Amino acid sequence: MQKILSQKYFQKKNTVALARGLLGKFLVRRYRGKTSACLITEVEAYTGFSDKASHAHRGKTERNKVMFGPAGHWYVYFTYGMHWLLNIVTGPTNYPSAILIRSIRIAHPKRSQRTTLLDGPAKLTKALYIDGKLNGKPANKKSGLWIEDRGIKTKASQIESTPRIGVAYAGPTWSKKRWRFVLK
Repeated sequence: MQKILSQKYFQKKNTVALARGLLGKFLVRRYRGKTSACLITEVEAYTGFSDKASHAHRGKTERNKVMFGPAGHWYVYFTYGMHWLLNIVTGPTNYPSAILIRSIRIAHPKRSQRTTLLDGPAKLTKALYIDGKLNGKPANKKSGLWIEDRGIKTKASQIESTPRIGVAYAGPTWSKKRWRFVLK
């Protein structure tokens, strides 16, 4: 069973619960005639105006305006002058929330059950040819990047919850939120 997650799926969910629920789903990329399906293994949730670790906590800017738009669209931004990072927008329009996809596992069909873990948000965007051209695009086949549910069930015991990475600037309340989820 392969079911593409719709915009409606991303509208109705609590961002933190939705982030946890993305573990075990597949990030699918179609690029230059080749399709790659990658297991999502690590994510981080960023939600609302009060989340001081979120790009949107100080309001709407040219960079973060996609976060204020409709759910189920990609928020792709450039950081450190060299890396693209991939987020999926969640929640209602004008309430800025998104989930950063931090790592994926790529299957190699020709190598008999072997996989490669891309453990870092910049590594996965580079491997899947994701850049700013996808910013604001819907997560669907037409854009060439979407998320599928392929029926994998993850148990609570398979998920590790930790503080988000690299957000000490947000202060102790927000930097210690255990909104980073990792598939063990």
